[in-house]
Amino acid sequence: MTGIAAQQLKREYVMKQFPLILTGLLALVLAACSEPPIQVLSGGAQGTTYNISYWTTAAISRDDVQAAVSQTFDDLDKVLSNYRADSAIERFNATLTTTSEAVDPAIVELVAVARQVSLASAGCFDLTIKPLFELWGFQADKLHVPDQNELDAQRAQMGMDKLEVVDERHLRKLKPSLRVDVSSVAQGYSVGKIAEVLEGFGIHDYLVEIGGELKTHGHKPNGNAWRIAVEKPLPGERRMMKIITLPLDKPMAVMTSGTYRHYFDHDGQRYSHILDARDGRPVQHDLVAVTVIHENPVVADAWSTALLCVGQQQGMALANRHRLQALFVQHQAQALHETWSDALKTAGLKIE
Repeated sequence: MTGIAAQQLKREYVMKQFPLILTGLLALVLAACSEPPIQVLSGGAQGTTYNISYWTTAAISRDDVQAAVSQTFDDLDKVLSNYRADSAIERFNATLTTTSEAVDPAIVELVAVARQVSLASAGCFDLTIKPLFELWGFQADKLHVPDQNELDAQRAQMGMDKLEVVDERHLRKLKPSLRVDVSSVAQGYSVGKIAEVLEGFGIHDYLVEIGGELKTHGHKPNGNAWRIAVEKPLPGERRMMKIITLPLDKPMAVMTSGTYRHYFDHDGQRYSHILDARDGRPVQHDLVAVTVIHENPVVADAWSTALLCVGQQQGMALANRHRLQALFVQHQAQALHETWSDALKTAGLKIE
């Protein structure tokens, strides 16, 4: 076959195949265009902001999802808010009795999780710490440095050992004046409840974030995993420290507690809002942030606070003993130093 004849045959072959090639390219374009868009809901709730990203191929009204999310936030506020006198938790706090009291099941659930974490932390983490928050002025956002007598008087009103879970709907105070503050676990619980709202609509690919605490499930429309940022624990800054790529095949919550956001500076001393219930004072160690990754957002929320409370050495020992995926960040000599728990090292997560 001459060169000219060969070129002619090649042209004829290409022309015959061109419709097939064009059809294939068009199919790829249409496939890309047919990816459902990520829906985004955002707003204010629980004294902070929330952002929800989700996608689905089902015909689900975005307005219906938004209405259900808003209603859930309202319902949670009526149960868990320590800032409204008519909430279920504040009604329980106001009841001065040692008899069994009916409460919302959500409160019992939070107390049950917190009790286990409190015991593990030797009492550093404690939901009955509310009197100390008020004493130090964190609730009113006005610092008061108490003396030892004031601390002793308020600590006498505290103790997880003075709060008994009767059953799934009842709690009992062993000290009538006992008061419970669920703020250290309420955000994790809320993240979980909003995720349940999405699941109720048949939405299984989402990222729910409330005040920096979040939970993901599934993946993005293009099949890529959800990736989240962990910020550097530095006051007055919003810079990214780590990017975590979360699993495609199971739900995962990421909760971070830090000393670098809520604090007072007074006479050259910094007072963090993370209080050690064992002595009633703000923590003074160099551990400034702990991130816990766990399937249960309530468990992750409680542990992130407890590990931060006890400090680096004890916190790492606890994380390893309980097989927690935890990232610790210390502030030493003007530099940030990070360490990973054993479970985090072997989890197979992409962290960069």
